[in-house]
Parts: sequence; C-alpha cells; structure tokens
Amino acid sequence: MEAWPDDFLCPITLEVMTDPVILPSGHTFERRSIQQWLDGGHLTCPITNLPLPPCPPLIPNHALRRLIAAVSPSAAAAPVPTEGGAHARQEAVPVRSASPVPALLRLAKSGAAGRREVLESGNAAVLLRHAEAGDEAAARALLHLSLDGDDTRVGLVADGAVDALSAAVSRGGAAAASAATALTSLATVDVNKCTIGAHPSVIPALAGLLRRGGPRERREAATALFELCKLPENRRRAVREGAAPALADFAADGSARAVEVLGLLARCREGRQELCRIPGVVSVLTGVAKSGNARAIEQALLVLNWICSESNELALEAIKLQAFDLCEALVNDDNCKIAKNAVELVRTLEKA
Repeated sequence: MEAWPDDFLCPITLEVMTDPVILPSGHTFERRSIQQWLDGGHLTCPITNLPLPPCPPLIPNHALRRLIAAVSPSAAAAPVPTEGGAHARQEAVPVRSASPVPALLRLAKSGAAGRREVLESGNAAVLLRHAEAGDEAAARALLHLSLDGDDTRVGLVADGAVDALSAAVSRGGAAAASAATALTSLATVDVNKCTIGAHPSVIPALAGLLRRGGPRERREAATALFELCKLPENRRRAVREGAAPALADFAADGSARAVEVLGLLARCREGRQELCRIPGVVSVLTGVAKSGNARAIEQALLVLNWICSESNELALEAIKLQAFDLCEALVNDDNCKIAKNAVELVRTLEKA
C-alpha cells in the first residue's frame, strides 16, 4: 500500500482521517482519537503540549475532509463516529500517494468561501511547504488566498509566506513567476513592503530572476520590484543587489514596467549613481522615449533628466542621440506629464 500524504493522517493514530477536527491549538486530529485523549484527562495539545481551554471545541475541518474525498471518495465515505458513539474499526483503504495541492488550488480559485475554507482549516501551511519546494500550483494557490484582503495578506506573511515564496523564486522554473506574483500581491500592504523587502533573500532572488528568467518570469519579477520599491528603503536594497542593470536590459527589450522601476530607483541618490554606471543606459532610455507607451515615455524622460543632472558626460551623450529633437517633439504632447518631463530635460541638457 502506498502512503497517504502526511497531512491526511491523524497525528495520534497515524491513520487516514475520516472525520478531521481542529483543536484550538490549530492542529487537526481524527475526532475519535482526540476525543479519547481529552476524555482521558489530558489538558494539553498532543503536538504542542500547550494548555487547552476547558472543554475545548472540536471544529470540523471540512476543507481537509474534502481533500481526502478528492483523492479517495471511498475513504472519505467511511462511517464517521458520532459524538457519543463508536463503530467497528475500519480497514485502511489502499490508495495511491497524492498531493493535496490540486484540491487546495481548486478551493482557493473557487471564490471567497473557498479561500476562507482553506485559511480556516490551517491548510495554508500545506501550501507554504509545497511552494517552498517549487510546486507551481501551491504558489498559485497562495496568490489566490492573498486576494482575500489585507488582513489575509498580513497573516500569510506572519505565517512564513515570504520564506516559502522567496525560495520558490530562487529555484526558478515554473513556480518562480507565480511566486513573484504572489509576493507582489502581499506587498500591496504597506507593512508587508517593509517586511518583504527586509527579508535577506527576496530582493536578491527577484534580481536574479530578472537576469536569468524567461519573459514571464522577468515581467513578474519587475512587477514585484515595482511594488516593493514604492518604499524608499527597498530602492536602496534593490540597487545594492544589482537590480538596476538587469532592469535596464529588460527595458531595452521593450518592458515598460522595467522603465517604471528604474524611475523609482532614480529617486534615491544611490540609484542615480548606479544608473550612471550602466553602459548604454542613455541609448536605452532615449529609445524608450521614442517608441514606448505613454507611461514608459514619461518615466524614461524623468530618468534621463536625473542621470543627465548627475553626469555631464551622459548629458552630452544624450545630445548626440538627438535628445533635443526628441524633446521638441514631446513638449506639446497631450500628456501633461510627458510634456513637463520633456521641458525639464531640455533645461538640463542646455546646461551641459
């Protein structure tokens, strides 16, 4: 007989659960087993050994029972003991080994009720373990859970989501893009921006994904950095981890999002200095200003102005690349931000 996933086994009997219930400690047990434990006078959780409240409630773990049913309907249909009764011992049902992740993903994608079911059953921890090991479906399920609201986003970070997702990003492969997207979602909460950015692995992992990933991985890494770098301290962290050259390369490949992140990095002195050291950066930015979308043009002009203010040599290079002609064509643009940035760039170049 092949083994069940550990999450399907009662920690007391090590047998597959048919009526899983949750203790106030957050751990799940087979109802009959934990009731016998409590009836024996034990006042602590069997796993944590922490004290339990008097007459602790046993909350049905509907999500886990549904997962077990998804793997083996015959096992989930086994007779369930009542509060005061008992039944004959059931033989374990031979089943193939299976991951609970696909069923959890289906629940998380099904809507608000499904997300709450996964979260309240404690199965977010299952997804975190699988995501950390590079399971792309687990990373996607965590992304869907994060859509439940800011409290959930903060709770997932507190439960260790940053460790798991940064590990998935570092591993690369199919899970990396989904993990980066999940980090973006978590970082939309301001307090999480600080926690995620300060994690020793996150920004280095995202910078690495920018350098080595495919188009989707690079796009999601740039978007995560964009969200994180709205916090000033994270801009400096991104610069220290070498994100700027990778972003410039991605901008040269046509990524408007990469240009937006460069615009954030250029807001700090360290960022401007780093951008000035990137070979060909003026050519990349003038190219974007000529052919990018409105947001990319706006940011490219802004970054050009900042780095040309830092370096007279770069200002002269921009002039050679016909930046004056470019700005002349943009000063009357219908987009007032583009027109304003073009005027300011002209003023900077006139001082060179």
